[in-house]
Amino acid sequence: MNKGIIHALFWAPRVLSVLFAIFLSLFALDVFNEGYSFGETVLALFIHLIPVYIVAIVLVIAWRLEWVGAVLFLSLSMLYLFMSWGRVHWSAYLGISAPLVLLSALFLLNWKYRKELRMR
Repeated sequence: MNKGIIHALFWAPRVLSVLFAIFLSLFALDVFNEGYSFGETVLALFIHLIPVYIVAIVLVIAWRLEWVGAVLFLSLSMLYLFMSWGRVHWSAYLGISAPLVLLSALFLLNWKYRKELRMR
């Protein structure tokens, strides 16, 4: 396999996971418009960032155990679909679940080609 492709295959799911966590954190910014006190705002921000913490924890696990990360990212996608089914517009499913499925597939490819990726 080409060295550039190997390098991209190794880093793509990791970088995309960080970008997805940043994307999710944008949804937490609405707490600043709610008119809460400082303590309530901090608590609301902490609560709104729980999905980001979960994605970060899964990324830490997936960094070394790619197959576990693939399973966890796919599980997060299915959990989101299960918990929000019928409550949000279809674009929300596409915007949250589709990137998680993509991350799962990329980490699965990382696991499949792990020997070639580690030999660089």
